[in-house]
Amino acid sequence: MCPSSLPWQPVAATSSSNSSLPASYSNGQSKVVAWLQESEEMDKCAEELARCQSNLTELSRLLQSLEILQRTQSAPNFTDMQTNCVELSKKEKRLNRRWRTKSVGKDAKFHLQVPLFRFLLSSHTHTHTHTHAHAFSVPLSASMSPVRLHSSNPNLCAELVDYQPPVSRLTDSVECASDYIKLQEEFCTIAQKVHSLLKSAFNTVAIEKEKIKQVLSDQEQSDHSAQINSLRKSLSQALSQNAELRSRLNRIHSESVLTEQVVSVNIISTPDEPGEQMGIPLTQQASNESRLSMSESVSEFFDAQEVLLSASSSENEGSDDESYVSDVSDNISEDNASVTDNVSRQMANGDFAGSAFRNGRRTCLPAPCPDTSNINLWNILRNNIGKDLSKVSMPVELNEPLNTLQRMCEELEYSELLDKAAETEDPFERMVLVAAFAISGYSSTYYRAGSKPFNPLLGETYECIREDKGFCFFSEQVSHHPPISACHCESKNFTFWQDVRWKNKFWGKSMEILPIGSVNLMIPRFGDHYEWNKVTTCVHNILSGRRWIEHYGEITIRNTKSSACLCKLTFVKGNYWSSNVNEVQGFVMDQEGKVIHRLFGKWHEGLYCGVPPSAKCIWRPGSMPTDYELYYGFTRFAIELNELCPELKDVLPRTDARFRPDQRYLEEGNLDMASSEKQRIEDMQRARRKWNEENNIKQEPRFFKKAVDANHRERWVSNNTYWELRKNPGFINMESTLNLW
Repeated sequence: MCPSSLPWQPVAATSSSNSSLPASYSNGQSKVVAWLQESEEMDKCAEELARCQSNLTELSRLLQSLEILQRTQSAPNFTDMQTNCVELSKKEKRLNRRWRTKSVGKDAKFHLQVPLFRFLLSSHTHTHTHTHAHAFSVPLSASMSPVRLHSSNPNLCAELVDYQPPVSRLTDSVECASDYIKLQEEFCTIAQKVHSLLKSAFNTVAIEKEKIKQVLSDQEQSDHSAQINSLRKSLSQALSQNAELRSRLNRIHSESVLTEQVVSVNIISTPDEPGEQMGIPLTQQASNESRLSMSESVSEFFDAQEVLLSASSSENEGSDDESYVSDVSDNISEDNASVTDNVSRQMANGDFAGSAFRNGRRTCLPAPCPDTSNINLWNILRNNIGKDLSKVSMPVELNEPLNTLQRMCEELEYSELLDKAAETEDPFERMVLVAAFAISGYSSTYYRAGSKPFNPLLGETYECIREDKGFCFFSEQVSHHPPISACHCESKNFTFWQDVRWKNKFWGKSMEILPIGSVNLMIPRFGDHYEWNKVTTCVHNILSGRRWIEHYGEITIRNTKSSACLCKLTFVKGNYWSSNVNEVQGFVMDQEGKVIHRLFGKWHEGLYCGVPPSAKCIWRPGSMPTDYELYYGFTRFAIELNELCPELKDVLPRTDARFRPDQRYLEEGNLDMASSEKQRIEDMQRARRKWNEENNIKQEPRFFKKAVDANHRERWVSNNTYWELRKNPGFINMESTLNLW
């Protein structure tokens, strides 16, 4: 019997595979392991498997004996028959040629061994019915018939029919056959025992498996219950903390509103009492400090890669002995310092009383942005590919109700970073805050790819006084061709100014905005004068698809008063679907080129200092207002920039952007009037420029002057007259020689 055909073998394989289940289920479960050690059923199963193992050993021994016995009784008969067959085949070579094949000699042993066992059994049966005298004439059994032998090997048919085995060998064959049958019977008996034992073990293991499943299920339910209880407890604590925080915020809000009301009344009604006029910026200062402290405490894990930049990665890096300080910049810094003191003193004295000190500002624009889907930009731009678009007149629907002068003020939305820098003693940490401020100016552009600001007219101005942020800002368009905008901002903690020339280029599917100029920041407390450039801005999918905006390039921030530290920021250029879109990488290093701080983040999400996951959040933009998509993508700060209240009408110059009619009509949703006013204002500007050229008259800026530094770079800086004229005699009392609209 072939071992592979035993009926119990698949059962043994199945049960052995299932017997490993308790170990896998109980792995790591101490309770289940202890229960298995105390289970009597599993002990019984182990004993049965041990007996099964001994029986299998006995089966293996019997199988070897059967194989030995079969080889022993087959060898002599095969030799005799092979010799006889060879002799007969020589005599009848011609007669049997048609039955021969090429493999007779090679396959003789194989064909003779096949019927040998049956021949012995047939001979053994015949000896019980006949005497030894007739043993030599015993015919072959059915299995050894000439037909069967002919079918297996035709060359052996005649030879095996006449073959008569010797008596002694036949007796030995009979005895071997008897032993072989006994071994077979014993083999089957033990195999039945093994099958019974394995079947019992399998049933035991299956039962224990179900018990273990039940134990694990109960334990898992208990663990889930514990987790649910823990989550409920955490949620309860979070709700209580949220309620406490909400009450604190309500209390702070109510106190701040009350404080602002008292301050406003004191400034307007009793301007001669200086003792009650010094608390104006205190509320916002506390608010700014709380916002910064909250951002400082945030430390999250980010998947951003650590950026390794070398100290020589920029071509603009200067040598150690290179000086960035000039006599012109020194004079500018001194003038700015004096003006800052004057402005801070005027703010404290209530000289800027008006809507700037109102309790609240507007939170929504008067009308949503218009639908621009019916405008065919290709007809407008197809003849201007590769050209400067500043000279191309665009439909008013493509504008937003702000101009470039107001966009420059929008860069100061997160000026509290500069207030924090003015309080930081460490120059490297101070540089980190300045870098965060430089990046924050781009955050408001993320949702603004669908529209463009108005181009300011030559001589147009803008003023913004924010007592909540503690600064006073003004700007002016100082040149028309090329278009150059200049601004100046003053605070008790810093002075900020810049002059930027904007150059636009249309490339078919995108438009690039190339800024040329520099941004300057002075912190009087430490004598720092920081200077940096701006990166390129690109608006994609101008003609079709969803427009999106991208900034790319490198910013280098230097302190012109000290070479102790340097900051380099890289705005990574990517595409809309890449993972590094809007990514910013940078570092702050000392004068020897050693990296002190690493910076990373995204210009529309936040900036972090350090290495993940322990990086520290330096800055994060504020939340967007409700339905910002319907209102040009404006931030809360941008919504307030063009607001014109009655108190400001009498103090602002007539050239202020708030008085510009086409921009005001667009903000109010009157597109027809906005379009006609825009055309009228542009025609007036062309006529005014032509008249000035014909009469050899050069229109000069009113509040800025041109200066040249030691590197022969032209700069537009404040001439320190704006706030003085605003105070005395006041713009309303001055005859304006410039009628822009």
